[in-house]
Amino acid sequence: MEFEYTGRHVDVTPTLRRHVEEHFSKLDHIFDDATARAHIIIEVEKNRHMGEVLLHWRGETMTARDVNADMYQALTRAIAKIEKQAVKLKRKLIDRRQGARPLSSLAPDTGAVEPAAKPDGRIINARRYSIKPMTAEEAAMRLSEDDNQFLVFRDSENERIGVIYKRKDGNYGLIVP
Repeated sequence: MEFEYTGRHVDVTPTLRRHVEEHFSKLDHIFDDATARAHIIIEVEKNRHMGEVLLHWRGETMTARDVNADMYQALTRAIAKIEKQAVKLKRKLIDRRQGARPLSSLAPDTGAVEPAAKPDGRIINARRYSIKPMTAEEAAMRLSEDDNQFLVFRDSENERIGVIYKRKDGNYGLIVP
């Protein structure tokens, strides 16, 4: 990790540098590559010591700032804030990578019916339906001849997808998004 220091109204002493670098050395498990760059800004105004950390890592920029009566405490708290942000970012990157769908699941279906996975013991059947262009009246006639409870179709007039279903009262319901 590369460090850059800026002191405003104060000299950056070697002990301040060592303090910052020791705290960042404890975070090596988060920043596993050497591409991280940290810019530490130390500022003193009256009795207020301000420590600000700008961290550039994996194309992201994290910032943290803390004001305290003690410079070491201000830097420690700013680094702790950076650690929280870095852990959150790393968890997000890992979840995005592990949650990605494999390309085989995105392949076009060959017409075979595949059962869905069983989450929490419930069985959910997944079916593929062919969507044919027809009017709502034609869909109702086709559904009356069929044992299915609903029919998905493409409206031939406006090319929108619709769902027609059998109601308990014997009529048909139409859902048009």
